[in-house]
Amino acid sequence: MILHTVNKSPYRSRQLLNCLARAKAGDRILLIEDGVYGLNWSDNADDIASALALPLQFYALLPDIQARGLMRLLEDSAAMTLPCQAISDEQFVDLVVEADNVISWY
Repeated sequence: MILHTVNKSPYRSRQLLNCLARAKAGDRILLIEDGVYGLNWSDNADDIASALALPLQFYALLPDIQARGLMRLLEDSAAMTLPCQAISDEQFVDLVVEADNVISWY
């Protein structure tokens, strides 16, 4: 399993799109820093739909969600484009340890 980390906003970078295009079944995608803006990103719906058709797991770092005022997305999952599980820094470390490889999309 590969853990992909995305740290740039999809409104300013193609990182998330590039990541989704290359992710394989069973991979995990973690949104960190400004990457958490991808939680409610509605552009490129076809690319998102293709990614959601794969058995991928999506995560977002809770401290980054909180720092950017996006907690409302966790309270209203219908507002999320990507069905992410919010995780702590400790859980982030666990994901890294569990992964065979980590790809950081910078």
